[in-house]
Amino acid sequence: MSSYLKELEKYRDIDEDEILRTLSPDELEQLDCELQEMDPENLLLPAGLRQRDQTKKSPTGPLDREALLQYLEQQALEVKERDDLVPFTGEKKGKPFIQPKREIPAEEQITLEPELEQALSHATDAEMCDIAAILGMYTLMSNKQYYDAICSGDICNTEGISSVVQPDKYKPVPDEPPNPTNIEEIIKKIQSNDKELEEVNLNNIQDIPIPMLTELCEAMKTNTYIRSFSLVATKSGDPIANAVADMLRENRSLQSLNIESNFISSTGLMAVLKAVRENATLTELRVDNQRQWPGDAVEMEMATVLEQCPSIVRFGYHFTQQGPRARAAQAMTRNNELRRQQKKR
Repeated sequence: MSSYLKELEKYRDIDEDEILRTLSPDELEQLDCELQEMDPENLLLPAGLRQRDQTKKSPTGPLDREALLQYLEQQALEVKERDDLVPFTGEKKGKPFIQPKREIPAEEQITLEPELEQALSHATDAEMCDIAAILGMYTLMSNKQYYDAICSGDICNTEGISSVVQPDKYKPVPDEPPNPTNIEEIIKKIQSNDKELEEVNLNNIQDIPIPMLTELCEAMKTNTYIRSFSLVATKSGDPIANAVADMLRENRSLQSLNIESNFISSTGLMAVLKAVRENATLTELRVDNQRQWPGDAVEMEMATVLEQCPSIVRFGYHFTQQGPRARAAQAMTRNNELRRQQKKR
């Protein structure tokens, strides 16, 4: 240990700055590379911090890509493939697994009376299905078989227990027929204030021009007999919503308005809600299922309208916020109670 300390003593008075001043730029760069702290095992570091930069070497010759590819292909062909330690011959070794048969203990064996054994041995699948349903073994059959056997006193399901994996067959439901309403004829009746026309239903008519709908709303302003007006799934947007709002400000006979499943934005819904405040005859309003969510401000406005308009007793909209939902529910309860008291008088 003493010899090691003596060896270090001769380096104590060395002037490092003087040595650095005498080094050439190449020697300083080499020293810098030697002093860099590298961590080659840390995969989280970039490649430049895991190994020294070795890209500044001078090229040994021009790059010939074709010659390099040929060399790599030749090297790959010359390398011999490694022999398998155990060559595959296709022979199957060992014995196939056979599930052992479990013998039922004597205490778990179920013995029935001879009459029951004889009856069950000759029972059909449909009869076994009904027996399983009566005993509550609903896992052996489909829901339809189970409820048919429970609700009916006779054997009505002849499929048997073997049909448990088969899906229930349901009758196809046909599509609704197209709306036969003639819009031009409806507009003429509205303009003439026809007494027999009390309901306008334009649901699911998606090719109505905007000018025609605007003309219809304009004719509704002076009509005094129509009680219900529905524009469900007609691809109506904000222009139609503004026309409906103008109609509500002047119409005094309409009781039900349905504009669900359309493309009305928050601006159009806000215009309709503001117009509802000026209408005292409307009792039902449905505005749900628009193309986009109207927003918190519109939901708060809906709750305020229901609180300020006691005539509305039915409102169709699914609130997403708890505050407006609670206010709307309380307002609807109050409005229906007021309507009930008015009917008693």
